[in-house]
Formats: sequence, structure tokens, C-alpha cells
Amino acid sequence: MRAAVIPGVGQEWEVREVPTPRPGPGQVLIRVRASGVCHNDVLTWRGVLPFPMGDPAVTGHEPVGEVADVGPGVRDLKVGDRVGTTWVQAGCGTCDYCALGLPVTGQTGLNCAAPVMTGFTVPGGHAEYVVAAAEATVPIPDTLPDELAAPMMCAGYTAWSALIAAAPQEGERVAVLGIGGVGHLAVQFAKACGLETVAVTRSAHKHDLVRELGADAVVGSGAELLAAGGADVVLVTGSSYTAATDCLPALRPNGRMVLAGIDTAGSFTIPPSLARPFFAQRQQVIGATHNGLDLLRTALDLAASGQVRPRVQTFAASEVATAVDRVARGEALFRAVVTF
Repeated sequence: MRAAVIPGVGQEWEVREVPTPRPGPGQVLIRVRASGVCHNDVLTWRGVLPFPMGDPAVTGHEPVGEVADVGPGVRDLKVGDRVGTTWVQAGCGTCDYCALGLPVTGQTGLNCAAPVMTGFTVPGGHAEYVVAAAEATVPIPDTLPDELAAPMMCAGYTAWSALIAAAPQEGERVAVLGIGGVGHLAVQFAKACGLETVAVTRSAHKHDLVRELGADAVVGSGAELLAAGGADVVLVTGSSYTAATDCLPALRPNGRMVLAGIDTAGSFTIPPSLARPFFAQRQQVIGATHNGLDLLRTALDLAASGQVRPRVQTFAASEVATAVDRVARGEALFRAVVTF
């Protein structure tokens, strides 16, 4: 099969012929049709995140396609079913974290001693075929094209999980900080819930685009958000915790700030303030990640209904190096998707 391989840290991605995997007990083989390129793929390529295990190194945790084969013990899926799989497939089942008996979520991936993680600890979805645990797959709605379903496996899953973690109430105002692959979906999810939504981005060329996605207002900074009346919820979907800190003064009393992006260098801080001290605001700072496949299924349903529509740029498998470079440079509006 063809696979997008990373020869080594910082080396240009290339398409190679590699052996086609076979599903084991409880697993399915997915014929990948579309695979989204996440910024975490870029961080892995650069060596900021752990380089993928296995030889050759194949990343990708947003694959969508149809079941091509099923392993022993799989009864709920059959050949031809359209499915996708996501970042964390399973925990090891034996470490201290797994002993807590918590459901498999993104939290598992960063706490389990030996998690099964698509594109990190096992081969990923930037290939014609990928093996996944049957329990880690979700059905793809018939009306949702592969290239639009793929970004939902991580970006959409992240955005919807963050919004749900904030538990917004009717009449509250939601601000989305960082309008990229995750943020442009978070704006649409908030609007689909009937919430007043503000986009916060320093990228002037995105202002008109994000208004098209449903933002009621667009501002360029935390100070501008405060001047515009602040927000009850701030969803931090970008990769700058400095920008999140900048938005904290714009969080209304009893507000919730959700950190859903990864900053590999900066820190989130609570600035000193005698005029408006944090402790007196009864605010919350919440961490959020993929929080259960039931949320992913809901996110897919919202996309299938047309209330949320990922904006993607598609690339043929032979163009994977170009796709990754566009993502690395921040030039992909808003999600790059590789088709196989």
C-alpha cells in the first residue's frame, strides 16, 4: 500500500510502498479515503512531540474510510461500513491510570503508561490502509463526504469537547480564541447551539471568513474583547497560552476559560490584579481534550446536518509534503486533508 512516511525528524515527507497491515482480534482494517493533517503531525515531524514508533514512521489521527476487513471477535462492523478512528484507541489496561477505570478519552493518551495512539504508538492514517480497534471507530453519516468527515476526528472532536466542558448556558456569550483548524469549527458549534459568538484572532485576513462562519463579532485581542463587553466563555483553541492570558481580563464574573490547544513553549498565567483579583470572580480555568466518542458522534451529526461545515483544502497523496508545509506555515485555511 502507499503511505506517507516521515524518514526522520525534520526530513521531508515522502510516499512509499509499505506492507498492508492485517487486523488482529478486535480490530478492523480501514481503507482510508481521507486523512486530515493536524498541527500535532507537524510537531511530531519536527520532533517537538515524540517521534512515531515503528518503522516506517506513519502519522495521521484523522482517518476516514470504509472497513476493508475485520479481525476475530468483531461483530458490530462489517466490510463496507464507513468509519473513522481518532487519536487515542485504548489504554494499556494495567497501569495505575487504567486501574481508575475511566473511559478511554484524550486524557488516557497522556496519562496511561502505554496507550494505543493512532499515528504515535501505532501506524497512523496517512496511508491507504490503517488498523484500528473496532471499539475506537465511529460511523460516518451517509451525507457527510470523507474529506469533511476527516477533520471531525480530531479538530471537530476537540472543539465540541471544549464547548461541552464549558457548559454554556442560554444567553451567555462565547469567545473563540484562535481561528484555525479547531477554532473555525468551535465558532460554528457555538452558533449551532444558539449562542452569541465572538472570534478572537490577530489575523486580519480571517475576519471576513470567520463572519461567514457565523461569528457575531470579530476582535483582535483580549483588550478588544474586554472593550466589546467580554465573554462568559473563552475557548482557547490556538497554540498560544500568552494569548489566553491576554484574554483572561475579558472573562466575565463566573466565566469559564477552556484550554483546548497545545502550547509547547509558553505558560498560562493569572496576572496580578488588585482591582479585579481572580479569586473574587469565581471563574474557572478548565483543561479539555477529546472526551468520549459519544461527543464525536454528536459532532459528526452536526456536520452532517449542515449546521457545521469544515473548511478544507484537499491534497492528493503525492502532495502530502506540500500539505504538511502549508500547515506548518499556517497557510492552510482551515484544514488540510490528504486523499488516498
